[in-house]
Amino acid sequence: MDEHAQNKCIICGEHKLEGIYIVSEFICDACEAEMVHTDVQEEKYHFFIHRMKQIWVQKNA
Repeated sequence: MDEHAQNKCIICGEHKLEGIYIVSEFICDACEAEMVHTDVQEEKYHFFIHRMKQIWVQKNA
């Protein structure tokens, strides 16, 4: 993969250079860091769960 290619994050929707892939979907470093530091009681946690479900929905479509 071209190291200068930007990938669209499935969480924030922004194009970023650095991040991880889960299955075939990209999550930027900033979103990954925010997700791992978000408590399950926070409202944002449910947002992350909803966005992460898109990985499995797209894969099984």
